[in-house]
Amino acid sequence: MKLLRISAVLLVIGFACGAAPAADAPPGAVLPNEFGGWQISGPVTKSDDPSAADAANGAVLKEYGFQRFEKADYTREDGRKLAIKAAVFQDASGAYGAFTYYRTPEMLAEKIGGLGASLGNRVLFFQGNVLVDAVFDKLTAMSAAELRELAGVIPQPRGSAGKLPTLRNYLPTLGYEKNTEKYVMGPAALNRMNAPLASSLVDFKSDTEVVLGKYSVQAGDATLMLIEYPTPQIAAEKLRQIDATHQVTAPQPGVAPIVDVGPFFDKRTGSIVVIAAGPLSQREAQALLGAISYDADVTWNENTYLAKRDNLANLLFNVIVLCAILIGLALVVGVGFGGLRILLKRLFPGRIFDRPEEMEIISLHLDDQVGDPHRGSLSSSIEGR
Repeated sequence: MKLLRISAVLLVIGFACGAAPAADAPPGAVLPNEFGGWQISGPVTKSDDPSAADAANGAVLKEYGFQRFEKADYTREDGRKLAIKAAVFQDASGAYGAFTYYRTPEMLAEKIGGLGASLGNRVLFFQGNVLVDAVFDKLTAMSAAELRELAGVIPQPRGSAGKLPTLRNYLPTLGYEKNTEKYVMGPAALNRMNAPLASSLVDFKSDTEVVLGKYSVQAGDATLMLIEYPTPQIAAEKLRQIDATHQVTAPQPGVAPIVDVGPFFDKRTGSIVVIAAGPLSQREAQALLGAISYDADVTWNENTYLAKRDNLANLLFNVIVLCAILIGLALVVGVGFGGLRILLKRLFPGRIFDRPEEMEIISLHLDDQVGDPHRGSLSSSIEGR
């Protein structure tokens, strides 16, 4: 018995050790004390001011839902150094949008976290709702693997906060120029991009999302802009405003201008307004616009407050329970009736059940001999036993 107790204790300790994280991160922190052979050196800088993360783009980070920021320096035993900045956003959409904002076309794609990119000694990636900017003093063949280990210990958001925006999935792949996708959630970010529309005409007050991408056409690079509004009705109204503004040749007070980016084509599909602009022909524009078709994706993220009787699973469960109850009642009644009959036959033999005067049997005379005057006919008689 003592040996079994010792074994149980050792087993529990083994499970506890196996469940321990690879990197020891303080409670509530994003950056761990160690990972992949890197050890933290010095204090961790923390702030909830977006300007502390990036003084030039504080307003942009705020639009993406910036919450807090951490910065730490790491070293290895071989003397190498690593500086890491981690920005925490409200959800994964904000981290993804900030990643596309900082990513440049020259960067190489990296399989780190949700999406990664690198240029020289700098590696940029996001994992969940956290954007990580890592700068090595010297890259090695294991640098990407070390950052993948870091991405694995970053705390993840729960529920819908961990979902990426679906609007980006509508960008066509044919002709797309890599690393040109930009996900925009506010006017500050859009104003810093060469977008076909001004931010005032897009109207971000309507909970609007924007995705832009560059596409190669015969005469150069074209811009494809997708604007998603909450409802198709709002999208239709915004498209009418865009078309009306596009027809204005001279600037007028109070009218948002169309950015001069060459030929301009637009359409609406569902709640998405699609704009193709740049040095592209009408055929190329129609090909880009035609590649986008809105598909409604209905999801329930609130309690529908259905009664149990309206739930299919509860209905099936109740049917099974009812069948079990009926089978049980049938068995009880059958056993009870049979037991009562046996008991009465023993107490009152021949008086209630199996009384001789009520016993009847129908018989067929099948044993008649050949030559019997009644041969060939069947007769029955009722005889008392």
